[in-house]
Amino acid sequence: MNSRDELNIVRNRTFDQIAIGDSASIERTLSADDIALFAVMSGDDNPQHLDAEFGASSRYQGVIAHGMWGAALISAVLGTRLPGAGTVYAGQTLRFLLPVRVGDTLAISVTVTQREPATRLVTLACRCVNQRGETVLEGEAEVIAPAEQIARTRATLPEVRLHNGDGTRRLVEQARSKGPIKVAVIHPCDELSLAGALDAHAAGLITPILVAPRARLEAVAAVAGLSLEGIAIEDVEHSHAAAARGAELAGKGEVEALMKGSLHTDELMSAVLAATAGLRTKRRVSHCFLMQTPAYPRPFIITDAAVNIVPTLEMKADILRNAIDLAHVIGVACPRVAILAAVETVNPAMPATVDAAALCKMADRGQITGAILDGPLAFDNAVSIAAATVKGIVSEVAGRADILLVPDLESGNMLAKQLEYMGDADTAGIVLGAKIPIILTSRADSRASRIASCALAVMLASHYRSTPP
Repeated sequence: MNSRDELNIVRNRTFDQIAIGDSASIERTLSADDIALFAVMSGDDNPQHLDAEFGASSRYQGVIAHGMWGAALISAVLGTRLPGAGTVYAGQTLRFLLPVRVGDTLAISVTVTQREPATRLVTLACRCVNQRGETVLEGEAEVIAPAEQIARTRATLPEVRLHNGDGTRRLVEQARSKGPIKVAVIHPCDELSLAGALDAHAAGLITPILVAPRARLEAVAAVAGLSLEGIAIEDVEHSHAAAARGAELAGKGEVEALMKGSLHTDELMSAVLAATAGLRTKRRVSHCFLMQTPAYPRPFIITDAAVNIVPTLEMKADILRNAIDLAHVIGVACPRVAILAAVETVNPAMPATVDAAALCKMADRGQITGAILDGPLAFDNAVSIAAATVKGIVSEVAGRADILLVPDLESGNMLAKQLEYMGDADTAGIVLGAKIPIILTSRADSRASRIASCALAVMLASHYRSTPP
């Protein structure tokens, strides 16, 4: 058996193989993710461990690890080193002597002090010592050592990625500081859409005007246990009338945004784009997903995954301009735009690659401004510097994209949904290109997603007051 195979085998020491004075140890360095993961696992969300501001004002002058994190490391030594696999805990005493901070490296050791052959009970002294030689935790463990030798292939542990939604939380906080905006919520005649509007109101983001048949609204609220007290209602006959009335309110400047309820997207967008509404601009209307995933270091925009089905080159130029505007509004001064395709080279048989090259040349000529463009780029090269390096791609955008322009709605929608449901991405969605932002939520959207989408609308509405679209 070679050394690599040996590393993949878990072994133990039986009671008969253990002598007084035997010892084993491991080393671990505490990271912020370790603290967060322990809090998730244990449910202990004491702000002393998670809130930097609270920690700074405490006696410890900063965030510290949960005390039981060190205890868990002692358990790891007992279960994997001495005695190892098959060990059963019988008892543990602990004394917590010093705090452990992010960046501290602990040497965790156990030493056998007693053996009881009749019960296979082994007593071990336990210590955790930091990189300065200070004992931070000590105690004594009693375990029942295994009677039989065990040699098994080491288990493959799942990869855990923590995502705390800081980007979304910061977005909501930033939007809330600007004050609530009046929003016409169009036909929120199911529990999800009505609750979403009321949640955004409670979060201090919007002052909703519910545009829907009053009787249906009240029935939905009664069944769901939602209160409509103090909420303005525009009583209309049906969803088509609700869309028309909402567009009318926006056209007159009586609301600063529209929010989709339980009607179909096409029904709402037809009313918005009707000439009588007066909400069109010179731009093509398009949709942006703002996403944040644990696997990527910054929020990013995917466009267009909801409105334009098979956009032409001209449409893509407007879609890009809208996304660049959104990036500026959320604080990205010069966003990097990756124009996605299946390959990185221009191929006349693949229209997406030709469009990408044309868009980059339009940026060179000043037809698209405010961002750095590159394409065609495959998705891996757009988001991974390592992938781009392997393929020899030298680019200011590759691996650091803030905006992903997709070839068509189908590819964009699948990408966004994969990231949301399999990549644990936080999402927010907004429609740009009209005179007001349009909050285009899906029935499957979470509460957090609906609130984040409203936050985007607040940011855009505030921007439009000084710079009309």
